Amino acid sequence: MTQPDDTQGSEPHLTLADWRRQIADLYAAVREHSDLDPEAAWGQWCLGREQLYRDHPQSPVPAASRAAFRSLYWPYDPAMRFEVTVQLVGAPAGPGAPEGPRAPEGPSPLARPLLALPMGNGAALDFTRIGEIEIPFAVGIRSLSLYWIAGYAGGLFLPFCDSTNGTATYGAGRYLLDTAKGADPGGDVASGHLTVDFNFAFHPSCAFDPAWSCPLAPPENRLDLAIEAGERLR
Repeated sequence: MTQPDDTQGSEPHLTLADWRRQIADLYAAVREHSDLDPEAAWGQWCLGREQLYRDHPQSPVPAASRAAFRSLYWPYDPAMRFEVTVQLVGAPAGPGAPEGPRAPEGPSPLARPLLALPMGNGAALDFTRIGEIEIPFAVGIRSLSLYWIAGYAGGLFLPFCDSTNGTATYGAGRYLLDTAKGADPGGDVASGHLTVDFNFAFHPSCAFDPAWSCPLAPPENRLDLAIEAGERLR
């Protein structure tokens, strides 16, 4: 996401660095405690985010609304936490090679074709689609694409839309991962697993103030079910 044009005090770069530091610390605490008590870790995350939204100069909530701001969340649902295997996009074997299962390994994200995801302001930001995850929901398996931010600070990015958008949640969707900002519930590099917990789904900054511009979820990451977990607007 990009911040509004207005400068936030005399040191906006320092306050932005501090925002990212505090978000990273919050997720580090989540990773430390979620294996033993994921609901307690989630509760700590909810309280920490609400405090940052109210008190931090880089909060996406408009300054006039911060003092009274209260975050809204669905109750924690353990059935919405998953450990998934990332199916990485592999390099093709050559011209005319038959299609098959996705290779477990592939080229560096920087070597893959760029994908321009739309931003809230009508511009676009470059990403690479590095793989896919399959979520075993109770109603059946659904797939989501996993991206790498091609420029900026890099990092894994996992946006999604669902049928709560436009009613209980922001119309353009929510995020599960944005590791450039420290939003990272965890995973295991050796096994290729990611922790995907929809209880930690959060809104992009533009959900709170249209002065911000954020990448939106592409059509392939639109789920045909209601994800009643994580952050909500009403």
